[in-house]
Amino acid sequence: MMNAVAIEKTMHRQGVRSRNTGGGLLRGLLASTRAEALRLRKWPAFWVLLGTWILLNLAFTYLFNYLAYTTGESGRMSNGLPKDALLQQMLPAAVPEVFTQGMAMFGGALMLILGALATGSGFGWGTWKTGFTQGPSRTSAIGATMVALLVVVGGLVCVAFLIDTGVAAVIGASRSQELVLPSLGRVALGIGVGTAILGMWTLAGAFIGAIARGPALAVGLGLVWVLVVENLLRGVAGIFAAVAAITDHLPGTAAGSLAGSMRTTDGQAVPGVLDILSRTESLIVLGIYAVLFVAGTIVLMRRRDLI
Repeated sequence: MMNAVAIEKTMHRQGVRSRNTGGGLLRGLLASTRAEALRLRKWPAFWVLLGTWILLNLAFTYLFNYLAYTTGESGRMSNGLPKDALLQQMLPAAVPEVFTQGMAMFGGALMLILGALATGSGFGWGTWKTGFTQGPSRTSAIGATMVALLVVVGGLVCVAFLIDTGVAAVIGASRSQELVLPSLGRVALGIGVGTAILGMWTLAGAFIGAIARGPALAVGLGLVWVLVVENLLRGVAGIFAAVAAITDHLPGTAAGSLAGSMRTTDGQAVPGVLDILSRTESLIVLGIYAVLFVAGTIVLMRRRDLI
């Protein structure tokens, strides 16, 4: 907590200096973003969440599939996916497809937690109140938090892609497979899809953190929505067709559909991965939600009393 407060005070001094020198909103935003990035780097929970996502990604994408392949249990453990097809999913050429499959469910949930902690913790520590009274404008402060979070998401997706490619290359070499890398267009598409999915969930977490004014309640509400509520609503939509118009455009549906648009292999069911919306429709819906979450967070932080 003391480190967080000290970093926040640094952010406030930088914001005040930028306003006094006529830098305006943009200069204050840049100074606050640098301080926010420092705060995140010094925060143990930040590294725990990112490390957990990398480990889960490797476990579900490669470890379990590799065990299924080598033990001959590919039929049961991979929902009937043939052994040869399972091996192809673990090679470098398939990385853009497979590394996005876990983002719709547990990857999104972890990034939602990160966003909720980033905004919600400031209420419990009192740093938002201190920052808004001594430092840059509220818009600069909360905007800096969101910019820093989105930069983290982009970096995390790129790191995950590189790690997955390395692991896939090792698996391919161990199985005497030819090393074929995905095309640059496929790589860019996979990274873009992953950033869109995780970015939307991170901004959703930041919005919930602003609503709940604390990390614990925000994390709980977010996880209930991601893991329970949306799945129940989609189940109800199967009974009442009128509900489908709503459930087909929920955040989780759009994220799952965007991840599903990357699939080239049928027969492997992955939790949270859907085929309800097209890739274009999914991107539009995710973009709308991202804008709404950013706008909602800024409005709440600007207009509400923080005491």
